[in-house]
Amino acid sequence: MDKNKLVLASRSPRRKELLEQMGLDIDIVTPDVNETGEPGQSPRNFVTVLSEKKARYGMHQHEDAWVIAADTIVVKDNQILGKPRDRENAIHMLEFMSGRTHSVFTGYTVGHGTKRQMETHAVETQVLFKTLTNTEILWYTDTDEPYDKAGGYAVQGLGAFMVQKICGSYTNVVGLPVCEVIQTLKSLEAIQF
Repeated sequence: MDKNKLVLASRSPRRKELLEQMGLDIDIVTPDVNETGEPGQSPRNFVTVLSEKKARYGMHQHEDAWVIAADTIVVKDNQILGKPRDRENAIHMLEFMSGRTHSVFTGYTVGHGTKRQMETHAVETQVLFKTLTNTEILWYTDTDEPYDKAGGYAVQGLGAFMVQKICGSYTNVVGLPVCEVIQTLKSLEAIQF
């Protein structure tokens, strides 16, 4: 499908896998950027600013490639839930989201250095968790899964048992809104079908 070199500026194996499932040949660059946001920054602004930083890093490393970068956060009651620091933090996050709806925001940027083109967008998906028992929370936090995931869960893994309903893009919750990213790549003529 792709006619140009594509680089993913991300540490996430899930994002790479999602793009490869679409038949894209992806190279990886690990962005070295500060991932802290500004105080009072909206979730949408937080993820778009960070995805742009990651994309610019990738575009600097690979000037003749289309670079895709993204950042995903989980938000509940205007509170950004990052990756759990430890088991206690993971337990607290899951208790906080139990039986309630939270939002998953992903900002993504597609850019090309020498063509001087860049587009940034954000996608929001709402996720309803079932009411979790203490036993379920303790079982899940005893696995390795929660600790490198925003919000402390993986919808594509063991964490699927917690998700009662998704309104919006499923792949956004995994970490990359594939439909929207592919559309942006097509509109920029970075790929063709």
